[in-house]
Amino acid sequence: MAKKLTNEQIEQYNRDGYLMPLDLFSTNEAQDIRDHIEGLETIHNQGVAGNALNQFFRINGQVAIPFMAEIAKTPALLDAVEDILGPDLMVWSCELFIKEAGAEKVVSWHQDLTYWGLGETDDEVTAWIAFSDVSKQAGCMKFIPGSHKQSIAPHSDTFSEDNLLSRGQEVAVDVNEDDAVYDELKPGQMSLHHGRLFHASGPNKSSDRRIGMAIRYVTPDVQQVVGKRDYAMLVRGADRNQNWINIAAPSTLFGEEEMKLYNEILVAQSAALTAGAEQTVNLYAPSNKMAGI
Repeated sequence: MAKKLTNEQIEQYNRDGYLMPLDLFSTNEAQDIRDHIEGLETIHNQGVAGNALNQFFRINGQVAIPFMAEIAKTPALLDAVEDILGPDLMVWSCELFIKEAGAEKVVSWHQDLTYWGLGETDDEVTAWIAFSDVSKQAGCMKFIPGSHKQSIAPHSDTFSEDNLLSRGQEVAVDVNEDDAVYDELKPGQMSLHHGRLFHASGPNKSSDRRIGMAIRYVTPDVQQVVGKRDYAMLVRGADRNQNWINIAAPSTLFGEEEMKLYNEILVAQSAALTAGAEQTVNLYAPSNKMAGI
């Protein structure tokens, strides 16, 4: 029996590779989370451990920022993901994607699984949660329905300054924009999408910031096939396969042990996430200050 999704919604996800919009948080709850995010930006405007706060927002926030881990464990969210992936769930990463009002930042057409080193698995789903009004004007995501049914396509690295992706990765095949479906979300709503789905997003032409969180869920069957090891946080069920180094949610914001673990994971994952790059991928380059913690 499905816990949150209807049979029709599950069939739609399998057919199209995405599902949206789904209600998750109330408007007030979404505002509280946004306030928390922006409070961290104010408090840590000089960065943390020699890195900009965005380093931790964009890479493995669930390791060093407790509230990001808590969001990833929201029961209603896990119910929806369980309906897609089954009862054993792990969080591989949490990321905040923020586009400032009027910013030209974009996300080029790509498939998430391209550089993760997790193969072409179907046992991964990304939940993308809106904490502001994520309209077409604000630069919401857009999907190509059914594109998840093909293998991972060739990609190229642009390293464009206006691209929010770590390498400016872009699928090296033609994408028909006329086929795109826009993932417009209200604060507190979310979408689910498959790791091979072609997706992108445009610039934020609205008068407000566009704030969203992407949470990457995998099953214990998934494993790192490029790097030597990888880490995940068990959030439901059991990890009987032991393909992962299991980590707990952080207890202290940027605590000493949390930061040591963060850096350990960053070093381990960089082997897969920077493989083949012709330039330094800054988000996966630990600073000397962080390494010394």
